Amino acid sequence: MTEALRVGVFGATGIAGQQVLAALERHPWFTVAAVGASQHSAGKSLRDALRDPSGGSRWFADGRPDPSLLSLTCLSDEQLLAQPLDLVFSAVSKEVAQVWEPRFAERVPVVSTASAFRYEPDVPILIPGINDAHAEALHDQRRQRGWRGFIAPIPNCTTTGLAVSLKPLQDSFGIRTVMMTSLQAVSGAGRQGGVLALDVIDNVIPFIPGEEEKVEKETKKILGQWDEPAPFSVSCTCTRVNVKDGHLEAVFVGTERPADAASATAAMEAFGIDGLKGLPSAPDRLLRVDHDPFRPQPRRDRDAGDGMTVTAGRIRDEPALKGVKYVVLSHNTKLGAGKGAVLLAEWLTREGYIVGPS
Repeated sequence: MTEALRVGVFGATGIAGQQVLAALERHPWFTVAAVGASQHSAGKSLRDALRDPSGGSRWFADGRPDPSLLSLTCLSDEQLLAQPLDLVFSAVSKEVAQVWEPRFAERVPVVSTASAFRYEPDVPILIPGINDAHAEALHDQRRQRGWRGFIAPIPNCTTTGLAVSLKPLQDSFGIRTVMMTSLQAVSGAGRQGGVLALDVIDNVIPFIPGEEEKVEKETKKILGQWDEPAPFSVSCTCTRVNVKDGHLEAVFVGTERPADAASATAAMEAFGIDGLKGLPSAPDRLLRVDHDPFRPQPRRDRDAGDGMTVTAGRIRDEPALKGVKYVVLSHNTKLGAGKGAVLLAEWLTREGYIVGPS
């Protein structure tokens, strides 16, 4: 690229927005030209908007933001909409996204961490290297809605690790049935004034509202044909555990053609991501297999590939479903959130869906 794309981050002061900003730090393709925040923060510098009344910082993402970023003025929704941008990262709540993402998409591409439009029939849920062909639907979305841009959401963070691990099994053996139980990190719930931490210490929360439905629906959409969800069934139980980062999932797969632990391991280890080479946020491997029976573990394996590699382990025969079972781990705030959104934007840029200044 000869000139960096001018990007805006909508919802910059929130947890998801901070993760996007952290992923954009010193990015070779993208320059953060504007940040948008709530009316409470609009008009303040990002530095002041991230300062609580006691003077402490409310920056919760990794690292420390660049001083030049902190000096940017937080813009209101309307002000951000008026900026000369090439791309907008949307990291706001579902309710805000439903109103504002279409308004931005009328002018520029929107890469979103929100669930607001994931289930629309003309909106693909994209994981680069997994369902690249679905991006063609963005042309139809633009044409049908009369937009210059589009809305391209990433999946729910729990869906991401599951879909990545299932892809080589689907390609090699076909899938009949998927059953999964998640053990999800507390960072996936945002920050709720300490209440959540008190709930989860010495405890497991056996219900995450809306999570199971999202994972079941999104996995089938991602691994299906563009105009038809995958025909296999997906059933999940999603729980919250006392882990800071990293979603661990126990997965049970019934396959259409015979599969055992050895052949499933070979399929996962052979799974490559040649289509992601050269993208600044891409890992060397999107999926790796750990042969240690005590791995993967969130604390030890979530940062594989700088948080962008999914790790599978404990791959075993599954006689009840006639297939295989395994444990899979992904970093929910990197691959599953801010850095995953940036990777998608990189891929869309390289493939010509996002075009820089003329």
